[in-house]
Amino acid sequence: MRHDDRFNYKLVVVVRTDLRLSAGKLAVQVAHAAVSCSLLSKEREKRVFDAWYGEGQKKVVVKVKSLEELYFLRDAARARGLTSSLVADAGLTEVPAGTVTCLGIGPAADVDIDPVTGDLALM
Repeated sequence: MRHDDRFNYKLVVVVRTDLRLSAGKLAVQVAHAAVSCSLLSKEREKRVFDAWYGEGQKKVVVKVKSLEELYFLRDAARARGLTSSLVADAGLTEVPAGTVTCLGIGPAADVDIDPVTGDLALM
């Protein structure tokens, strides 16, 4: 058995590489997406949230090159009924206020989320 065979659910965070965020800023933005999606899922899809949480809360961070790609993925996630959350920065440090930095999708079953994010490169 492979190590990750025990995971059937995951939360994916898609980050923009065109913004060239520092490692710290990127970590915070990913955390915002994960927390937002987790809370939305717990409220709207408790069964999925509980399954994901119970098996260890797998998270995967992948990348895209543009805001347009993030919007395309958000729309694809919505079309499949997946929880999603765009993160817009407050503008206090590296980017102007309102800059969309990343997109959280899930948590969801691998079979539901992989058609949307499965081909993206890991960050």
